[in-house]
Amino acid sequence: MKKKGIGIVGGGLLGMTLALRLSEKGFDVSVIEGSSQLGGVAAPSKIGEYTWDRFYHVLLLSDSNLLDLLDELSLKDQVQWGETKTGFFTDGHIYSMSNTMEFLTFPPLNLLDKFRLGWTIFYTSKLKSWERLEKVFVMDWLKRLSGEKTFNRIWLPLLKSKLGENYKITNASFIWASISRMYAARRSGLKKEMFGYVYGGYAIVLDRFQKHLNKMGVEIHFRSAVNKVTQNDGYAVAETIEGKSWKFDKVIMTVPCPQIPKLCPQLLSSEKQRFQSVTYQGVLCAALIIKKPLAGYYVTNITDDWVPFTGVIEMTALVDKKCFDGNSLVYLPLYLIERDSYWDKADDEIKDEFLSALESMYPNFHKNEVLSFKISKANHVLAITTLNYSKELMPPMRTSLEHVFIVNSAQIPNGTMNVNEIIGLANRKAEEIGNLVSGKG
Repeated sequence: MKKKGIGIVGGGLLGMTLALRLSEKGFDVSVIEGSSQLGGVAAPSKIGEYTWDRFYHVLLLSDSNLLDLLDELSLKDQVQWGETKTGFFTDGHIYSMSNTMEFLTFPPLNLLDKFRLGWTIFYTSKLKSWERLEKVFVMDWLKRLSGEKTFNRIWLPLLKSKLGENYKITNASFIWASISRMYAARRSGLKKEMFGYVYGGYAIVLDRFQKHLNKMGVEIHFRSAVNKVTQNDGYAVAETIEGKSWKFDKVIMTVPCPQIPKLCPQLLSSEKQRFQSVTYQGVLCAALIIKKPLAGYYVTNITDDWVPFTGVIEMTALVDKKCFDGNSLVYLPLYLIERDSYWDKADDEIKDEFLSALESMYPNFHKNEVLSFKISKANHVLAITTLNYSKELMPPMRTSLEHVFIVNSAQIPNGTMNVNEIIGLANRKAEEIGNLVSGKG
């Protein structure tokens, strides 16, 4: 029996995992990637003299999908685990929020506010079903449980730090997913935050992954930006700007929803409207190599709205500083809505704003300690889960085109955007597509 040819548009970790699972099922698989490397938002870049992840990533003990994949790639033994601490920058001061005692003595909230905040986190973490939370706005859910003061003081700045003004249209399953993942990061009993990373970063993972795909017979086409996918004579045809084209039995699109209507002109107008209605969140992230640590917290949450970035990630509070010759790696993310004017700011202007804010936050930090400063941008990182998202807006895998499938992160209705969720999605969809193409589904 002739093998079915499957083309995957997009070589991020989602496309790579789909390619792996479908090739394991016996399909001929090709990955078509517009850039010169695989990995998408997980891809590495040069940060000064060092190669590390463009955006910050961390591994949790409960990330079973990712850990299983690392095991398949013989990389699980290279995962380094460590305990980390959490900071809060509020009212111009940094407070540690890494254990129960520090939570109880947190100055910005009184005892009743802390109780309600703690109850909100505990109660939400115990909910088994996220579906009913889709019917409630996240701000209404948090105000009801925590109270107006705690919402405005703590929850609102945190929501804005991840969602911008989109917090107003996000449903409460977002906070359920965020809290669930936070709880999963703590070891039972000790309640310590345990995070992990692969020594060498995602550059090591992606290199090993690509070699594994090559060994499985997966064809990878780099620098091939697809600009049209059509269906003709029982096949799907993928064409690039440069004039290349491939004919497949099936094509799987892994690109963000807003790009699909233009790439697939044969889709029904109702389908195009659904894709265009999905709201996305983007991220602008500065990566810094500096001479010494800032405060030693893996993450410092920020509630003061004058700070231009939405958090401080001291990666070397977890990652061995030997990877950076004893220097520190720091990420400064800024989550933006699609139409935010900040996207158009020049890198030098952003650099001046970010470094000035760091000097105000950390009195012992000075701009001359920065060895490297690099900005990376991704416009479509997180699909916003609006009210009744899974039933009304989440894109289906199958389209009106028999030979064209859609698999992208907008099909995660109850999780936060992270590598483990993406790999889990790819595993599930590869199983579904494999069954459909083989005539089992």
